[in-house]
Amino acid sequence: MTPDEQTQSLSPGLYIVATPIGHLGDITLRAIETLKGVAAVACEDTRITGRLMQHLGLKQRLIRYDDHADERAREGLLALMADQAVALVSDAGTPLVSDPGYRLVRECRERGIAVTSLPGPCAAIMGITLSGLPSDKFLFAGFLPAKEKAREHALAELAGVPATLIFYETAPRLLDSLAAIDAVLPGREVAVGRELTKFYEECRSGTPENLSTHYEKHPPRGEIVLMIGPPVAQAASMEDAEKLLRAELRNAKPSQAAAAVAKLTGLDRKALYALALTLK
Repeated sequence: MTPDEQTQSLSPGLYIVATPIGHLGDITLRAIETLKGVAAVACEDTRITGRLMQHLGLKQRLIRYDDHADERAREGLLALMADQAVALVSDAGTPLVSDPGYRLVRECRERGIAVTSLPGPCAAIMGITLSGLPSDKFLFAGFLPAKEKAREHALAELAGVPATLIFYETAPRLLDSLAAIDAVLPGREVAVGRELTKFYEECRSGTPENLSTHYEKHPPRGEIVLMIGPPVAQAASMEDAEKLLRAELRNAKPSQAAAAVAKLTGLDRKALYALALTLK
């Protein structure tokens, strides 16, 4: 089959294709057939996607499309999709899950361009299936902020969510994030999924303190999925409330911090306000 015949086998539009997060054997048969049939592949890094395409024996045109892509680049892809099939991939995993593509998909839907999504690898989903943490309810929240105050504030905002929290994290920031979890969400079970699907894959769980001790001795490498168990169904103590207040007070007035922590813990707002004033 010639390249022209391959591209004619797919209807024009956007095809969202999940790619392996590590092990190349995880790509689906449907993903391979779709990549064979598109006129072009929009990708974050042409070098990374190029290696995957070479592994699959494919030579489709690669077009760089990442978080820094401007309006002109997006318009170029939309014009191409008007009469040809175009695939969207990320460097690894499912596109749009903490990866570029949201604006492109939204524009396609607004303009009536067909969008097809192919299921496949996703580090967040794999992480929670390995963790042993409750998986009936979970919230994926992307990457935690890099700065300390913003990180603690983000965790405090999610403290009352009755579900397992899932984040992506980088190896150099893991210890800082574990320390923030210990300060803002005391008593929670935490799991760290690392190098998923690769040779050194591991999923380690425990308290933030115990995990920090381990990773201080064994500095982590690779991509990380960081998971936090849901709140324990028990009355919050003033000691727990103090930790939450300290985090809130970094970005809020005492009255605002007290109101936020009261909502999360069910503790008396006036008592929390008095405590917030002493902490401030």
